[in-house]
Formats: sequence, C-alpha cells, structure tokens
Amino acid sequence: MTKNSSNTMALAPSTANKRETICIFGTGDFGRALGQKLIQSGYPVVFGSRSTKTSSLIPRGAEVLSHAEAAQRAAIIIVAIQRQHYSFLTPLAEALQGKVLVDISNNLKLDQYPESNAQHLAQLLPAAKVVKAFNTVSAWALQSGTLDASRQVFVCGDDMEAKQMVMDLVRALGLTPLDQGSLLAAREIENYPLQLFPMWRFPIFLSLGLTIFFFLYCLALDIIYPYVYQKKDLSFLIAISIPNKVCPVLALVLLGLVYVPGVLAAILQLWRGTKYRRFPGWLDRWMLCRKQLGLVALAFASVHVLYTLVTPIRSYVKWRTSSQVVSQALSNTTEPLNTTNAWLSDSYLALGILGFFLFVLLGITSLPSVSNSVNWREFRFVQSKLGYLTLVLCTAHTLVYGGKWFLVPSSYKWYLPPIYMLSLIIPCAVLVVKFVLILPCLDKPLTQIRQGWERNPQYSE
Repeated sequence: MTKNSSNTMALAPSTANKRETICIFGTGDFGRALGQKLIQSGYPVVFGSRSTKTSSLIPRGAEVLSHAEAAQRAAIIIVAIQRQHYSFLTPLAEALQGKVLVDISNNLKLDQYPESNAQHLAQLLPAAKVVKAFNTVSAWALQSGTLDASRQVFVCGDDMEAKQMVMDLVRALGLTPLDQGSLLAAREIENYPLQLFPMWRFPIFLSLGLTIFFFLYCLALDIIYPYVYQKKDLSFLIAISIPNKVCPVLALVLLGLVYVPGVLAAILQLWRGTKYRRFPGWLDRWMLCRKQLGLVALAFASVHVLYTLVTPIRSYVKWRTSSQVVSQALSNTTEPLNTTNAWLSDSYLALGILGFFLFVLLGITSLPSVSNSVNWREFRFVQSKLGYLTLVLCTAHTLVYGGKWFLVPSSYKWYLPPIYMLSLIIPCAVLVVKFVLILPCLDKPLTQIRQGWERNPQYSE
C-alpha cells in the first residue's frame, strides 16, 4: 500500500520534476509513440521486449530490457500488444503481482471475443491491477501533439487507486481522462474505435436515398417528358439545373426532418400525460441524430448556393438572355417592368439569403467548440427558436418561388406535381403542428408535464 501510494503521488501533475518510471511492453507504432510522449512529459521510460538490442526506432532516452527486468523497474506497465500475444505474460505473473497493467488493445471487429481484452488480461493475471485506457487515442494523435485529434481518454478499472494513477498519467500527457467506471465498461470502450460514424449512418443513408429519388423524379419530368412529347434534347440540364433543384429540396426536407421527432415527442408526452415513459427506440435514435441531419441539410443548402452563383455564366442562360434581347430589338418593343414579379423575385432572394444565414448560424452553434461556450438556455434558443425561424424562412423561400404554379395545369407533367411541391409537405406539416402545440391550451399542460407533473402517477414506477 505504501508503494502504491507513493506511485500515486509521483504521477500527479503537480509533483516535483522527478517522475516515476513507466514500463511499456511492446515496441510497435503505438508503444513507441506513447513512449516518446511520456519522455517529453518528463517520465523515465523503459521498454520490455523480447530483444534487448537498442533500435533506432526506440525513442531517444528510453531503455530496452527484458520483460521481467522492465517490470521490476516500474509500478505502471502499459501493455501495448495484441490479445493473441498475452500468453507470454503468464510466466511473469510473480513479477507483475500488484502492478498496474494498462491495457490499450483494440480488436478487428465489434464483440470479437466473449469478454473484453482487459477482462481477459485480468483473468490471466488476477494478482495485477488491470486498467483499460489509451485505446481511443491513435499513434498519430500522440505524435502530432493531439492538436488535431480528440484529447479524451476513456479509463475504466476495478481498483480505484490504480485507476486514479492512470488518470493522473493521462492528465500529465495533456489529455483528458474520462472515468467510465469498472472494468465491465472495457467492452464498450473497446468497441468505440470500431464504430464507423455511428450517428451519421441514418442521415447519410437517408440523404442518399432521397437524392436518388428526387434526381430520378427531376430526370423524368425535365428530361424524359420533353423528349417524349416535344422531341427536345435537354440532357445538358443534368449537369447544373437538376442538381440545383435536388439540393435545395433535400436541404428543406432534411431540415424539416430535424424538427419532426421533437414534435412527435411532444404529442406522445401529451397523449401519455407523463415524461417518465421511454420513447420508442426508433424515435430515440431519430432524436439523437438530429444534429447530423441538420449538418447534412446545411451541406446541400451550401451546394445550392454555389450552383446558384454560377447560373449567370452558363451558356444556356447567356443564350436565352441574348435571344430575348435580340427578339425585342427586332420587334422594336420593350417589355415593361412587372413590379409584381420584381417583388416576388426580390422577396424570394431575400428569404433565401436570410434563411441560409440562419442555417449557417445553426451549423456553427452545433460545433462542440462553440456549443461548449454557451449555456443551455442560449443553445436551446438558437437550436429551437432560431431553428424554427430558419425553417419558416426556407419554407417561405420555396413558396414564393413556385407558389404561382400551384394551380397551373401545365406544371403537372404526367399528373405529377413539381419537385418543389414535394419538398413543402414535411416542413409545412411540422410548422402547422408546432403552431398548434404552442397554443396556450396545449402548451401549458405540456410545460407542466416536462416539469414533472403526471396525469397518472403510476407511470413513474
């Protein structure tokens, strides 16, 4: 206990310059990168290896000893090897007794083994104190000084003193330790680096599906229909015109989908009369990925802005403009300014500019570096109040653009509505339901429910 206590004191960031020696089993990329980081932080480092020959790859200032000799030199031993090679540790059980073993291994796939690597290590060496850490930090992040990577290090272990020693070590390296509890959490920690954009899958797959649908929809109405009935080859519209229709439609639809789960959750809470019953799993997952949906929507809106900016330099637009000028010159006529169309055009552009500005503001606020600097009320005001205002402006932008074509029969090709009409379904439905929910007769009981009031208290059990 005395030795471990001294280790704890030696590893605290605020101690004297002399730090406790750290042992690393393994001379791979991560082991060398971690050793270099430890040396830069003032820790003496000794590597335990099968070969005690010094290599140019080993960080300067580190010693290379046999596993048994290296284990005797340090109270904390970082096991930087894969699980399939743990068997060499069994003969070292006596030398590792009472030592803190930091398991940093990862697997090749999720839930590859019945138990986590850290639990397996603890079973092999029951006299040692196993702590899981550093598996979510890459060798590149350590070499680059963690300036461009996550500083968070998940830590878990059954021995509180050993876990605190490792967390102090993490802090001394300029990283942020996050205590995840007992060693039972190691399985989840080991699965974390193997997850490929878990919160982005639904938004990406949904946006891809909607992109394909709306692209084919525009292809049928704008390319195939004129060719079949008018023998016009308008295939060049595929490059800019059709994408410039699909992108704003997707941006508006996805923005509407960001606020659908909040509306559904409010309706469920009013119906149930309590906030203590869990939402359906699909609604929970939907609510958790709203940020990602909004960022994908912002990406489509940004592409729409770029396509719109290049519109004046397109050959088709130049040809159409020059044709109109020549036609008026030949006929010696000038079309008078239609103030109604001028108002509609300016209003359409103004609503689009304001909507996109607020859209960008929502995206910036969702960044961790920004959201961490505002309090909850400020964040909620931006994401909720300004978010709905953004949805209103973008919906109005679309309505002003194509509202006059709602009752024109020629706009319904093959009895199908123009694409912008489809984009208005979800946003308009969300705004109508939200307007109903803010009526005093519904808003007051909903506020009470969210403050803890229940219609049937038995649901809280």
